[in-house]
Amino acid sequence: MGFWIFMMITNLLIPLTMVGFGKYFIKNTPKEINMIFGYRTTMSMKNKDTWAFAHKYCGKIWLKLGYILLVASAIAMFVVIGKDENVIGSFGGIVCGVQMIFLIGTIFTTEKALRKTFDKDGNKID
Repeated sequence: MGFWIFMMITNLLIPLTMVGFGKYFIKNTPKEINMIFGYRTTMSMKNKDTWAFAHKYCGKIWLKLGYILLVASAIAMFVVIGKDENVIGSFGGIVCGVQMIFLIGTIFTTEKALRKTFDKDGNKID
């Protein structure tokens, strides 16, 4: 049971992080464009408009997706409660892998929205 609890907590870290940073980025876009903290891609760092747009857009996705993954991951882990540690570990790894796919997938959707809203130089498209 102890290992199951460990895996449950571990599998809730990514969704909770997405929810936390999603809320933060929606309300508090980092003031300065920087290479240390925030949603950092070539397109998002073009200027302050692209920087703010990317954080708000990605933040909204992370918030919604984080809540969905939180519930789905918790329910999924209950499927293996009481099972062998190998089963719990393997299943928990699969759940974490699926979460990572969704987390990384938000980059593609955010970049698509940036390119739809701004030209290649970071100027807003009318």
